[in-house]
Amino acid sequence: MSNFSPLELARFDALVAALTSFLTCLLLVGTKKWHGAFSMDSSTGVQKFHTAPTPRIAGIALVVGVLAGYAFSSQSPAAAEKRQILSAILMAGMPAFIFGLLEDITKKVSVKTRLLATMASGLLGWGITGTSLTSVDVWGIDWLLGFTAISVLFTTFAVGGVANAINIIDGFNGLTAGVALIMLTAFGLIAREVGDIQLAFTCLVIAGAVFGFFLVNWPFGKIFLGDGGAYFLGFTLAWIAILLPERNPQVSAWASLLICSYPIIEVIFSIYRRKFLRSNCDATQPDASHLHSLTNKRWARRIFSEASPTLQNGLTSPFMWMYAAISCTAAVFFYLSTWKSCILIFICISIYLTMYSKLAFFNWIPRK
Repeated sequence: MSNFSPLELARFDALVAALTSFLTCLLLVGTKKWHGAFSMDSSTGVQKFHTAPTPRIAGIALVVGVLAGYAFSSQSPAAAEKRQILSAILMAGMPAFIFGLLEDITKKVSVKTRLLATMASGLLGWGITGTSLTSVDVWGIDWLLGFTAISVLFTTFAVGGVANAINIIDGFNGLTAGVALIMLTAFGLIAREVGDIQLAFTCLVIAGAVFGFFLVNWPFGKIFLGDGGAYFLGFTLAWIAILLPERNPQVSAWASLLICSYPIIEVIFSIYRRKFLRSNCDATQPDASHLHSLTNKRWARRIFSEASPTLQNGLTSPFMWMYAAISCTAAVFFYLSTWKSCILIFICISIYLTMYSKLAFFNWIPRK
């Protein structure tokens, strides 16, 4: 492959990742009668919007896809850094993936254990690469982050938070995969703009693996990410969010936060809503009051009332993709500015709260 340009090679790696992920998903769907006894997600439950039991182990396909993209990537010195980033993601992401997959199979792994596993992935990421958040452009906090122990703890907490936030929004066909593709596009475009071509190519390979799953998951939900896939993908996005400003100091860390803002806002508001608006409910208990759940009830089911419930499920996601695209697009244009990124985060929070309030109180309901 020495006659191909780095961009052509990166596209080949992404294609391999996408094809491998896609074929693995098809294999898992086609063999569900053999593994369905432990891999199926039932259609009963407060957060179950699908109509039939469905395999929830597509995290395997995602990991295999990224691994294939890594294995088939060029061995040239120019691609060495990209391979290092991908190998670190694969190795460090294993605690998040394994404990999530165990929950998919056994349904017995606690929320606390899974949170600790994602944090362990963040800690392992630092152990492998030596990278942790050292600056957030806030006086005082940056001084504290100058201490390695505090920097590593902060990074570990941030990774665990984002990984669990991605799992929280994993509620409808194509929702998490579509949002992840939008986020990876934003990270990749910024990395390319600042000359970090290796990180941009890394985003492309991971996007390929996500897209392979997306083709089987949306719109009819033939297979789900499951906790293993959601936690691994969440860790991957969180780690890229850390790598981007750490490798490129001109990029504001708040731009990374802006790109990740939708899932983070969702999880923070969900905790607040459960603890303070619902008579001190357990913040870890699932419910059907997320923004994407209300979007399905108030918009998708009414606008697409003639569609099947399964298709209504899939048609919920584009509404949330559009919301995620607002913050990601803004980050691409204002990634150099901390104060602009902060203002945009506030605007995204305001949009979220406005949407939630209007949908929750039936103020934005289309007539039949």
